[in-house]
Amino acid sequence: MSLELEKNLIQRVALGDMFRRRALNTPDKIALRDYKDKEEISHTFKELNQKINCFASAAKNNGLKKGSCVAILGLNSSEYIIALYGCAKAGITAVPVNPGLAPEDIVYVLNHSQAQGIVVDSLLVPLIDKVKPNLGNIQQRVCIKTGEETISNDYTLFNDFLAQGTIDEVEDIIINERDIFEILYTSGTTGKPKGVLITHLGVYISALSTAIEFGLRPGYSSTMMLPIFHCAQQAVTYSTLNVGGAVSIFRQFDPGKTMEIMEKNQVNLSFGLPIMYRAMIGHPDVNTRRWDHLKTCVFAMAPMDQATLEGGIKAFDAEFMLGTGQTECFPPTNVFRPSQFPDKQGNYWGTSNLALDTCIMDESGNILPKGNVGEIVWRGPVVMDAYYKDEEATAESRKFGWHHSGDLGSFDEDGQLLFVDRKKDMIKTGGENVASIRVERAILEDHRVDQVAVVGLPHERWVEAVTAFVVPVKDSGLTQEDILQLCKQNLGKFEVPKRVILLDSLPVTSTGKVRKNILRETNISQ
Repeated sequence: MSLELEKNLIQRVALGDMFRRRALNTPDKIALRDYKDKEEISHTFKELNQKINCFASAAKNNGLKKGSCVAILGLNSSEYIIALYGCAKAGITAVPVNPGLAPEDIVYVLNHSQAQGIVVDSLLVPLIDKVKPNLGNIQQRVCIKTGEETISNDYTLFNDFLAQGTIDEVEDIIINERDIFEILYTSGTTGKPKGVLITHLGVYISALSTAIEFGLRPGYSSTMMLPIFHCAQQAVTYSTLNVGGAVSIFRQFDPGKTMEIMEKNQVNLSFGLPIMYRAMIGHPDVNTRRWDHLKTCVFAMAPMDQATLEGGIKAFDAEFMLGTGQTECFPPTNVFRPSQFPDKQGNYWGTSNLALDTCIMDESGNILPKGNVGEIVWRGPVVMDAYYKDEEATAESRKFGWHHSGDLGSFDEDGQLLFVDRKKDMIKTGGENVASIRVERAILEDHRVDQVAVVGLPHERWVEAVTAFVVPVKDSGLTQEDILQLCKQNLGKFEVPKRVILLDSLPVTSTGKVRKNILRETNISQ
Protein backbone atom coordinates (compact mmCIF):
# COMPACT_ATOMS: atom_id res chain seq x y z
CA MET A 1 0.00 0.00 0.00
CA SER A 2 1.40 3.39 -1.00
CA LEU A 3 2.06 6.15 1.52
CA GLU A 4 -0.50 8.33 -0.29
CA LEU A 5 -3.19 5.68 0.03
CA GLU A 6 -2.33 5.04 3.68
CA LYS A 7 -2.63 8.75 4.49
CA ASN A 8 -5.92 8.97 2.58
CA LEU A 9 -7.45 6.06 4.47
CA ILE A 10 -6.40 7.52 7.82
CA GLN A 11 -7.53 11.12 7.26
CA ARG A 12 -10.19 11.14 4.58
CA VAL A 13 -13.74 12.44 4.67
CA ALA A 14 -15.81 10.10 2.48
CA LEU A 15 -19.51 9.34 2.61
CA GLY A 16 -19.10 5.57 2.28
CA ASP A 17 -16.99 5.42 5.44
CA MET A 18 -19.98 6.52 7.51
CA PHE A 19 -21.79 3.28 6.74
CA ARG A 20 -18.78 1.10 7.51
CA ARG A 21 -18.61 2.70 10.95
CA ARG A 22 -22.27 2.00 11.68
CA ALA A 23 -21.84 -1.61 10.56
CA LEU A 24 -18.96 -1.96 13.03
CA ASN A 25 -20.69 -0.23 15.94
CA THR A 26 -24.29 -1.42 15.50
CA PRO A 27 -24.06 -4.45 13.18
CA ASP A 28 -27.34 -6.11 14.16
CA LYS A 29 -29.56 -3.04 14.33
CA ILE A 30 -32.11 -2.53 11.56
CA ALA A 31 -31.01 0.10 9.04
CA LEU A 32 -33.75 -0.10 6.40
CA ARG A 33 -37.32 -1.36 6.34
CA ASP A 34 -38.43 -1.58 2.73
CA TYR A 35 -42.11 -2.03 1.90
CA LYS A 36 -42.84 -3.72 -1.42
CA ASP A 37 -46.17 -5.33 -2.31
CA LYS A 38 -47.26 -5.23 1.36
CA GLU A 39 -44.12 -7.16 2.35
CA GLU A 40 -41.50 -5.75 4.72
CA ILE A 41 -37.88 -6.46 3.81
CA SER A 42 -35.46 -5.47 6.56
CA HIS A 43 -31.69 -5.00 6.39
CA THR A 44 -29.32 -4.74 9.33
CA PHE A 45 -26.34 -2.39 9.14
CA LYS A 46 -23.99 -5.36 8.74
CA GLU A 47 -26.04 -6.92 5.93
CA LEU A 48 -26.47 -3.61 4.14
CA ASN A 49 -22.80 -2.69 4.41
CA GLN A 50 -21.84 -6.02 2.87
CA LYS A 51 -24.19 -5.42 -0.06
CA ILE A 52 -22.83 -1.90 -0.49
CA ASN A 53 -19.31 -3.36 -0.63
CA CYS A 54 -20.51 -5.91 -3.18
CA PHE A 55 -21.90 -3.13 -5.36
CA ALA A 56 -18.69 -1.10 -5.12
CA SER A 57 -16.41 -4.00 -6.00
CA ALA A 58 -18.77 -5.27 -8.75
CA ALA A 59 -18.74 -1.83 -10.34
CA LYS A 60 -14.95 -1.85 -10.20
CA ASN A 61 -14.79 -5.37 -11.64
CA ASN A 62 -16.98 -4.23 -14.55
CA GLY A 63 -14.61 -1.46 -15.54
CA LEU A 64 -16.26 1.48 -13.78
CA LYS A 65 -13.38 3.53 -12.42
CA LYS A 66 -13.09 6.35 -9.93
CA GLY A 67 -14.81 9.41 -11.39
CA SER A 68 -17.06 7.38 -13.69
CA CYS A 69 -20.75 8.31 -13.55
CA VAL A 70 -23.52 5.83 -12.77
CA ALA A 71 -27.13 6.96 -13.15
CA ILE A 72 -29.86 5.66 -10.83
CA LEU A 73 -33.43 5.79 -12.13
CA GLY A 74 -36.15 4.40 -9.92
CA LEU A 75 -38.55 4.76 -7.04
CA ASN A 76 -37.59 4.52 -3.37
CA SER A 77 -36.03 1.17 -2.47
CA SER A 78 -33.24 -0.39 -0.43
CA GLU A 79 -31.49 -1.18 -3.71
CA TYR A 80 -31.39 2.55 -4.45
CA ILE A 81 -29.59 3.17 -1.14
CA ILE A 82 -27.16 0.32 -1.84
CA ALA A 83 -26.36 1.83 -5.24
CA LEU A 84 -25.82 5.32 -3.80
CA TYR A 85 -23.50 4.19 -1.02
CA GLY A 86 -21.86 1.66 -3.36
CA CYS A 87 -20.93 4.45 -5.73
CA ALA A 88 -19.60 6.45 -2.77
CA LYS A 89 -17.33 3.60 -1.65
CA ALA A 90 -16.00 3.04 -5.17
CA GLY A 91 -15.27 6.71 -5.79
CA ILE A 92 -17.89 6.64 -8.55
CA THR A 93 -20.12 9.68 -9.09
CA ALA A 94 -23.81 8.83 -8.62
CA VAL A 95 -26.36 10.55 -10.87
CA PRO A 96 -29.84 10.22 -9.30
CA VAL A 97 -32.38 10.82 -12.07
CA ASN A 98 -35.89 12.15 -11.54
CA PRO A 99 -38.22 9.53 -13.11
CA GLY A 100 -40.84 12.25 -13.50
CA LEU A 101 -38.76 14.09 -16.11
CA ALA A 102 -39.86 14.03 -19.73
CA PRO A 103 -38.06 11.30 -21.75
CA GLU A 104 -36.05 13.90 -23.67
CA ASP A 105 -34.84 15.41 -20.38
CA ILE A 106 -33.85 11.97 -19.06
CA VAL A 107 -31.83 11.44 -22.23
CA TYR A 108 -30.27 14.86 -21.72
CA VAL A 109 -29.26 14.06 -18.12
CA LEU A 110 -27.77 10.68 -19.04
CA ASN A 111 -25.79 12.12 -21.95
CA HIS A 112 -24.78 15.37 -20.25
CA SER A 113 -23.41 13.45 -17.25
CA GLN A 114 -21.73 10.96 -19.60
CA ALA A 115 -23.09 8.14 -17.44
CA GLN A 116 -21.34 4.86 -18.24
CA GLY A 117 -23.71 2.76 -16.19
CA ILE A 118 -27.32 2.85 -15.08
CA VAL A 119 -29.31 1.20 -12.28
CA VAL A 120 -32.99 1.22 -13.25
CA ASP A 121 -36.30 -0.10 -11.90
CA SER A 122 -37.80 -2.78 -14.13
CA LEU A 123 -40.94 -0.64 -14.49
CA LEU A 124 -38.78 2.00 -16.16
CA VAL A 125 -36.77 -0.35 -18.36
CA PRO A 126 -39.17 0.15 -21.32
CA LEU A 127 -38.42 3.88 -21.16
CA ILE A 128 -34.66 3.30 -21.28
CA ASP A 129 -35.06 0.74 -24.07
CA LYS A 130 -37.12 3.23 -26.08
CA VAL A 131 -34.44 5.94 -25.90
CA LYS A 132 -31.50 3.52 -26.10
CA PRO A 133 -30.46 4.67 -29.63
CA ASN A 134 -29.97 8.18 -28.21
CA LEU A 135 -27.69 7.07 -25.37
CA GLY A 136 -24.04 7.06 -26.36
CA ASN A 137 -22.12 6.26 -23.18
CA ILE A 138 -23.97 3.63 -21.14
CA GLN A 139 -22.20 0.28 -21.14
CA GLN A 140 -23.41 -1.32 -17.90
CA ARG A 141 -27.15 -1.80 -17.26
CA VAL A 142 -28.39 -3.09 -13.90
CA CYS A 143 -32.08 -3.74 -13.22
CA ILE A 144 -33.94 -3.59 -9.91
CA LYS A 145 -36.80 -6.07 -10.35
CA THR A 146 -40.00 -4.47 -9.06
CA GLY A 147 -42.66 -6.54 -10.85
CA GLU A 148 -43.20 -9.42 -13.23
CA GLU A 149 -41.73 -7.59 -16.22
CA THR A 150 -39.60 -9.56 -18.67
CA ILE A 151 -36.10 -8.10 -18.78
CA SER A 152 -33.76 -8.60 -21.74
CA ASN A 153 -30.23 -9.91 -21.48
CA ASP A 154 -28.98 -6.33 -21.91
CA TYR A 155 -29.60 -5.95 -18.18
CA THR A 156 -27.99 -7.63 -15.19
CA LEU A 157 -30.43 -8.19 -12.34
CA PHE A 158 -29.43 -6.27 -9.22
CA ASN A 159 -28.69 -9.28 -7.02
CA ASP A 160 -26.73 -10.94 -9.84
CA PHE A 161 -24.67 -7.77 -10.13
CA LEU A 162 -23.94 -7.82 -6.38
CA ALA A 163 -22.82 -11.44 -6.73
CA GLN A 164 -20.03 -10.23 -9.02
CA GLY A 165 -18.49 -8.35 -6.09
CA THR A 166 -17.18 -9.15 -2.62
CA ILE A 167 -18.29 -8.21 0.89
CA ASP A 168 -14.80 -6.89 1.70
CA GLU A 169 -14.21 -3.15 2.04
CA VAL A 170 -12.82 -1.41 -1.05
CA GLU A 171 -9.65 0.23 0.24
CA ASP A 172 -7.48 0.66 -2.83
CA ILE A 173 -9.18 3.82 -4.11
CA ILE A 174 -8.08 7.28 -3.03
CA ILE A 175 -11.15 9.41 -2.27
CA ASN A 176 -10.59 13.05 -1.43
CA GLU A 177 -13.09 15.17 0.48
CA ARG A 178 -13.69 17.49 -2.49
CA ASP A 179 -14.24 14.64 -4.92
CA ILE A 180 -17.70 14.64 -6.49
CA PHE A 181 -20.07 12.20 -4.83
CA GLU A 182 -23.09 12.94 -7.01
CA ILE A 183 -24.46 15.12 -9.76
CA LEU A 184 -27.94 16.34 -8.88
CA TYR A 185 -29.91 17.83 -11.73
CA THR A 186 -32.28 20.74 -11.19
CA SER A 187 -35.90 20.40 -12.27
CA GLY A 188 -35.29 22.39 -15.44
CA THR A 189 -38.61 24.23 -15.30
CA THR A 190 -37.24 27.17 -17.29
CA GLY A 191 -34.74 25.34 -19.52
CA LYS A 192 -32.51 22.30 -19.62
CA PRO A 193 -31.69 20.82 -16.19
CA LYS A 194 -28.42 22.01 -14.66
CA GLY A 195 -26.03 19.45 -13.22
CA VAL A 196 -25.06 20.38 -9.65
CA LEU A 197 -21.78 18.89 -8.41
CA ILE A 198 -22.04 17.75 -4.78
CA THR A 199 -18.88 16.75 -2.90
CA HIS A 200 -18.27 14.01 -0.35
CA LEU A 201 -17.44 16.71 2.20
CA GLY A 202 -20.68 18.61 1.56
CA VAL A 203 -22.91 15.57 2.12
CA TYR A 204 -20.81 14.36 5.07
CA ILE A 205 -21.09 17.71 6.86
CA SER A 206 -24.79 17.90 6.03
CA ALA A 207 -25.40 14.48 7.58
CA LEU A 208 -23.71 15.57 10.80
CA SER A 209 -25.30 19.02 11.10
CA THR A 210 -28.78 17.87 10.02
CA ALA A 211 -28.84 15.22 12.72
CA ILE A 212 -28.20 17.94 15.29
CA GLU A 213 -30.70 20.40 13.79
CA PHE A 214 -33.48 17.80 13.62
CA GLY A 215 -32.72 16.27 17.01
CA LEU A 216 -31.80 12.84 15.66
CA ARG A 217 -30.36 10.82 18.53
CA PRO A 218 -28.56 7.45 18.20
CA GLY A 219 -31.05 4.84 17.09
CA TYR A 220 -33.80 7.28 16.09
CA SER A 221 -35.85 6.27 13.06
CA SER A 222 -37.29 8.29 10.19
CA THR A 223 -39.41 8.04 7.06
CA MET A 224 -38.54 8.03 3.38
CA MET A 225 -41.80 9.32 1.90
CA LEU A 226 -40.34 11.83 -0.53
CA PRO A 227 -38.30 10.54 -3.50
CA ILE A 228 -34.71 9.65 -2.63
CA PHE A 229 -33.39 11.17 -5.86
CA HIS A 230 -34.09 14.55 -4.25
CA CYS A 231 -31.47 16.14 -2.00
CA ALA A 232 -33.97 16.91 0.79
CA GLN A 233 -34.91 13.25 1.34
CA GLN A 234 -31.26 12.28 0.97
CA ALA A 235 -30.32 14.69 3.76
CA VAL A 236 -32.81 13.10 6.19
CA THR A 237 -31.87 9.55 5.16
CA TYR A 238 -28.09 10.04 5.40
CA SER A 239 -28.47 11.72 8.79
CA THR A 240 -30.65 8.94 10.15
CA LEU A 241 -28.33 6.17 8.99
CA ASN A 242 -25.32 8.07 10.31
CA VAL A 243 -26.69 7.99 13.87
CA GLY A 244 -27.51 4.29 13.59
CA GLY A 245 -31.22 4.82 13.01
CA ALA A 246 -33.68 2.93 10.83
CA VAL A 247 -35.38 4.33 7.73
CA SER A 248 -38.87 3.18 6.71
CA ILE A 249 -39.03 3.24 2.89
CA PHE A 250 -42.29 4.00 1.09
CA ARG A 251 -42.59 3.70 -2.70
CA GLN A 252 -45.81 5.70 -2.67
CA PHE A 253 -47.71 7.76 -0.13
CA ASP A 254 -50.94 6.46 1.36
CA PRO A 255 -51.91 8.35 4.55
CA GLY A 256 -53.56 5.42 6.30
CA LYS A 257 -50.85 2.89 5.47
CA THR A 258 -48.10 5.38 6.22
CA MET A 259 -49.46 6.09 9.71
CA GLU A 260 -49.89 2.37 10.36
CA ILE A 261 -46.22 1.71 9.58
CA MET A 262 -45.06 4.80 11.46
CA GLU A 263 -46.78 3.50 14.60
CA LYS A 264 -45.55 -0.06 14.08
CA ASN A 265 -41.93 1.04 13.60
CA GLN A 266 -42.05 3.68 16.34
CA VAL A 267 -40.87 6.36 13.93
CA ASN A 268 -39.30 9.35 15.70
CA LEU A 269 -38.97 11.76 12.77
CA SER A 270 -41.39 12.21 9.91
CA PHE A 271 -40.48 14.12 6.76
CA GLY A 272 -43.03 15.13 4.14
CA LEU A 273 -44.82 17.80 2.18
CA PRO A 274 -47.46 19.98 3.87
CA ILE A 275 -50.10 18.28 1.70
CA MET A 276 -49.03 14.90 3.15
CA TYR A 277 -49.49 16.11 6.71
CA ARG A 278 -52.84 17.58 5.72
CA ALA A 279 -53.88 14.17 4.37
CA MET A 280 -52.76 12.38 7.54
CA ILE A 281 -54.44 14.70 10.03
CA GLY A 282 -57.60 14.52 7.93
CA HIS A 283 -57.58 10.71 7.96
CA PRO A 284 -59.89 8.94 10.46
CA ASP A 285 -57.05 6.75 11.76
CA VAL A 286 -54.99 9.67 13.05
CA ASN A 287 -56.80 9.71 16.39
CA THR A 288 -56.80 5.93 16.87
CA ARG A 289 -53.03 5.52 16.89
CA ARG A 290 -50.44 6.27 19.56
CA TRP A 291 -47.96 8.99 18.70
CA ASP A 292 -45.81 9.20 21.84
CA HIS A 293 -42.82 7.92 19.81
CA LEU A 294 -43.05 10.73 17.23
CA LYS A 295 -40.84 13.65 18.28
CA THR A 296 -40.35 15.76 15.14
CA CYS A 297 -42.36 16.42 11.99
CA VAL A 298 -40.25 18.12 9.32
CA PHE A 299 -41.88 19.69 6.28
CA ALA A 300 -40.42 21.31 3.18
CA MET A 301 -40.97 22.33 -0.45
CA ALA A 302 -44.05 24.48 0.24
CA PRO A 303 -45.46 26.70 3.01
CA MET A 304 -47.75 25.11 5.59
CA ASP A 305 -50.99 26.91 6.36
CA GLN A 306 -51.73 27.74 9.99
CA ALA A 307 -54.69 25.34 10.21
CA THR A 308 -52.59 22.37 9.11
CA LEU A 309 -49.75 23.39 11.42
CA GLU A 310 -52.01 23.69 14.45
CA GLY A 311 -53.89 20.50 13.52
CA GLY A 312 -50.64 18.58 13.13
CA ILE A 313 -49.23 19.73 16.46
CA LYS A 314 -52.48 18.73 18.17
CA ALA A 315 -52.79 15.35 16.42
CA PHE A 316 -49.18 14.19 16.75
CA ASP A 317 -48.10 16.14 19.85
CA ALA A 318 -44.73 16.63 18.13
CA GLU A 319 -42.54 19.56 17.21
CA PHE A 320 -43.12 20.78 13.67
CA MET A 321 -40.09 22.11 11.86
CA LEU A 322 -39.51 23.67 8.45
CA GLY A 323 -36.34 22.74 6.59
CA THR A 324 -35.33 24.73 3.53
CA GLY A 325 -32.60 24.57 0.92
CA GLN A 326 -31.97 23.98 -2.74
CA THR A 327 -30.13 21.54 -4.96
CA GLU A 328 -27.14 23.88 -5.16
CA CYS A 329 -26.82 24.11 -1.38
CA PHE A 330 -27.32 20.69 0.18
CA PRO A 331 -30.21 21.01 2.64
CA PRO A 332 -31.26 22.07 5.10
CA THR A 333 -29.80 25.54 4.70
CA ASN A 334 -32.16 27.04 7.28
CA VAL A 335 -34.49 25.66 9.94
CA PHE A 336 -37.56 27.28 11.48
CA ARG A 337 -39.32 26.02 14.61
CA PRO A 338 -42.80 27.57 14.58
CA SER A 339 -43.67 26.36 18.09
CA GLN A 340 -40.88 28.59 19.46
CA PHE A 341 -42.32 31.63 17.66
CA PRO A 342 -46.11 31.14 17.69
CA ASP A 343 -46.75 34.83 16.95
CA LYS A 344 -44.66 34.99 13.79
CA GLN A 345 -46.84 34.97 10.70
CA GLY A 346 -45.39 34.54 7.23
CA ASN A 347 -43.09 32.12 5.48
CA TYR A 348 -40.24 32.10 7.98
CA TRP A 349 -37.09 30.11 7.23
CA GLY A 350 -35.59 30.64 10.68
CA THR A 351 -31.86 30.38 11.35
CA SER A 352 -28.88 28.97 9.48
CA ASN A 353 -27.93 25.34 9.56
CA LEU A 354 -24.89 24.87 11.80
CA ALA A 355 -22.69 24.40 8.72
CA LEU A 356 -23.68 27.60 6.93
CA ASP A 357 -23.61 31.38 6.98
CA THR A 358 -26.77 33.10 5.76
CA CYS A 359 -26.90 36.79 4.85
CA ILE A 360 -29.05 39.25 2.93
CA MET A 361 -27.31 41.02 0.04
CA ASP A 362 -28.21 43.86 -2.29
CA GLU A 363 -27.45 43.82 -6.02
CA SER A 364 -24.12 45.55 -5.46
CA GLY A 365 -22.83 42.87 -3.10
CA ASN A 366 -23.44 44.76 0.15
CA ILE A 367 -24.59 42.79 3.20
CA LEU A 368 -27.82 44.34 4.46
CA PRO A 369 -28.85 44.84 8.11
CA LYS A 370 -31.95 43.38 9.75
CA GLY A 371 -35.25 44.51 8.33
CA ASN A 372 -33.96 45.06 4.79
CA VAL A 373 -35.14 42.91 1.89
CA GLY A 374 -32.50 41.52 -0.46
CA GLU A 375 -31.24 38.29 -1.93
CA ILE A 376 -30.60 35.37 0.42
CA VAL A 377 -26.97 34.27 0.09
CA TRP A 378 -25.07 31.39 1.69
CA ARG A 379 -21.59 30.07 2.16
CA GLY A 380 -20.25 26.93 3.77
CA PRO A 381 -19.03 23.40 2.91
CA VAL A 382 -22.47 22.20 1.77
CA VAL A 383 -22.54 24.63 -1.16
CA MET A 384 -22.12 22.93 -4.55
CA ASP A 385 -18.70 22.60 -6.14
CA ALA A 386 -20.00 23.97 -9.47
CA TYR A 387 -22.56 23.58 -12.21
CA TYR A 388 -21.29 20.75 -14.38
CA LYS A 389 -19.92 22.00 -17.71
CA ASP A 390 -21.31 25.50 -17.14
CA GLU A 391 -18.63 27.95 -16.04
CA GLU A 392 -20.77 31.00 -16.79
CA ALA A 393 -23.68 29.89 -14.58
CA THR A 394 -21.21 28.85 -11.86
CA ALA A 395 -19.56 32.27 -11.86
CA GLU A 396 -22.94 34.02 -11.78
CA SER A 397 -24.05 31.96 -8.78
CA ARG A 398 -21.08 32.95 -6.61
CA LYS A 399 -20.57 36.65 -7.15
CA PHE A 400 -19.11 38.62 -4.24
CA GLY A 401 -17.85 35.45 -2.55
CA TRP A 402 -21.29 34.07 -1.66
CA HIS A 403 -23.67 31.53 -3.20
CA HIS A 404 -26.70 33.36 -4.57
CA SER A 405 -29.99 31.59 -3.91
CA GLY A 406 -32.26 33.55 -6.25
CA ASP A 407 -34.60 34.05 -3.27
CA LEU A 408 -35.57 37.30 -1.58
CA GLY A 409 -35.80 37.62 2.19
CA SER A 410 -34.98 39.62 5.29
CA PHE A 411 -34.01 39.03 8.92
CA ASP A 412 -36.44 40.23 11.58
CA GLU A 413 -35.60 41.67 15.00
CA ASP A 414 -35.19 38.14 16.45
CA GLY A 415 -32.70 37.09 13.78
CA GLN A 416 -35.26 34.86 12.07
CA LEU A 417 -35.07 34.73 8.28
CA LEU A 418 -38.32 35.63 6.52
CA PHE A 419 -38.66 34.41 2.96
CA VAL A 420 -40.30 37.03 0.74
CA ASP A 421 -40.42 35.32 -2.66
CA ARG A 422 -38.39 33.92 -5.48
CA LYS A 423 -36.87 36.82 -7.37
CA LYS A 424 -38.51 35.53 -10.53
CA ASP A 425 -41.88 35.07 -8.77
CA MET A 426 -42.15 38.60 -7.38
CA ILE A 427 -45.11 40.20 -9.14
CA LYS A 428 -44.85 43.80 -10.37
CA THR A 429 -48.36 45.13 -10.71
CA GLY A 430 -49.54 48.72 -11.07
CA GLY A 431 -46.25 50.07 -9.71
CA GLU A 432 -46.33 47.80 -6.62
CA ASN A 433 -44.37 44.67 -5.73
CA VAL A 434 -46.46 41.71 -4.61
CA ALA A 435 -44.96 38.58 -3.04
CA SER A 436 -46.77 35.62 -4.54
CA ILE A 437 -46.23 33.56 -1.42
CA ARG A 438 -48.01 36.13 0.78
CA VAL A 439 -51.14 35.84 -1.36
CA GLU A 440 -50.85 32.04 -1.36
CA ARG A 441 -50.70 31.90 2.43
CA ALA A 442 -53.79 34.10 2.72
CA ILE A 443 -55.77 31.84 0.38
CA LEU A 444 -54.62 28.66 2.16
CA GLU A 445 -56.33 29.87 5.33
CA ASP A 446 -59.64 28.75 3.78
CA HIS A 447 -60.05 25.07 4.73
CA ARG A 448 -61.81 24.45 1.42
CA VAL A 449 -58.56 25.14 -0.46
CA ASP A 450 -56.43 22.10 -1.22
CA GLN A 451 -53.67 23.79 -3.25
CA VAL A 452 -52.90 27.25 -4.59
CA ALA A 453 -50.32 28.94 -6.78
CA VAL A 454 -50.16 32.67 -7.46
CA VAL A 455 -48.32 34.17 -10.43
CA GLY A 456 -48.14 37.44 -12.30
CA LEU A 457 -49.54 37.25 -15.82
CA PRO A 458 -49.01 39.87 -18.54
CA HIS A 459 -51.74 42.50 -18.56
CA GLU A 460 -52.27 45.59 -20.70
CA ARG A 461 -53.14 47.85 -17.77
CA TRP A 462 -51.34 46.36 -14.76
CA VAL A 463 -48.19 45.12 -16.55
CA GLU A 464 -48.64 41.97 -14.47
CA ALA A 465 -51.95 40.87 -13.00
CA VAL A 466 -51.97 38.95 -9.71
CA THR A 467 -53.61 35.65 -10.65
CA ALA A 468 -54.51 32.81 -8.28
CA PHE A 469 -54.81 29.23 -9.48
CA VAL A 470 -56.76 27.31 -6.84
CA VAL A 471 -57.53 23.61 -6.40
CA PRO A 472 -60.61 23.33 -4.15
CA VAL A 473 -61.20 20.45 -1.77
CA LYS A 474 -63.50 18.03 -3.56
CA ASP A 475 -67.22 18.84 -3.17
CA SER A 476 -66.42 21.87 -0.98
CA GLY A 477 -68.48 24.27 -3.08
CA LEU A 478 -65.67 26.84 -3.10
CA THR A 479 -66.12 29.66 -5.64
CA GLN A 480 -63.90 32.33 -7.16
CA GLU A 481 -65.88 34.96 -5.28
CA ASP A 482 -65.18 33.23 -1.96
CA ILE A 483 -61.44 33.52 -2.62
CA LEU A 484 -61.68 37.15 -3.68
CA GLN A 485 -63.64 38.12 -0.56
CA LEU A 486 -61.10 36.33 1.66
CA CYS A 487 -58.25 38.20 -0.02
CA LYS A 488 -60.01 41.54 0.28
CA GLN A 489 -60.35 40.98 4.02
CA ASN A 490 -56.73 39.98 4.65
CA LEU A 491 -54.58 41.61 1.96
CA GLY A 492 -53.80 45.05 0.65
CA LYS A 493 -55.91 46.25 -2.26
CA PHE A 494 -53.03 45.90 -4.73
CA GLU A 495 -52.35 42.32 -3.54
CA VAL A 496 -55.87 41.03 -4.22
CA PRO A 497 -55.90 38.76 -7.30
CA LYS A 498 -57.34 40.26 -10.44
CA ARG A 499 -58.62 36.81 -11.27
CA VAL A 500 -59.09 33.44 -9.57
CA ILE A 501 -58.95 30.31 -11.72
CA LEU A 502 -60.26 27.04 -10.26
CA LEU A 503 -58.48 23.87 -11.38
CA ASP A 504 -58.70 20.15 -10.69
CA SER A 505 -54.94 20.02 -10.15
CA LEU A 506 -51.78 22.09 -10.45
CA PRO A 507 -48.82 21.18 -12.67
CA VAL A 508 -46.13 19.99 -10.29
CA THR A 509 -42.75 18.32 -10.33
CA SER A 510 -42.38 14.84 -8.83
CA THR A 511 -41.29 16.46 -5.56
CA GLY A 512 -44.47 18.52 -5.31
CA LYS A 513 -43.14 21.89 -6.45
CA VAL A 514 -45.61 23.83 -8.57
CA ARG A 515 -44.41 24.45 -12.11
CA LYS A 516 -45.32 28.12 -12.25
CA ASN A 517 -43.73 28.49 -15.67
CA ILE A 518 -46.62 26.47 -17.10
CA LEU A 519 -49.21 28.60 -15.28
CA ARG A 520 -47.56 31.75 -16.66
CA GLU A 521 -48.46 30.60 -20.17
CA THR A 522 -52.13 31.32 -19.39
CA ASN A 523 -53.42 34.42 -21.17
CA ILE A 524 -55.78 36.68 -19.18
CA SER A 525 -54.96 40.02 -20.77
CA GLN A 526 -58.52 41.21 -20.94
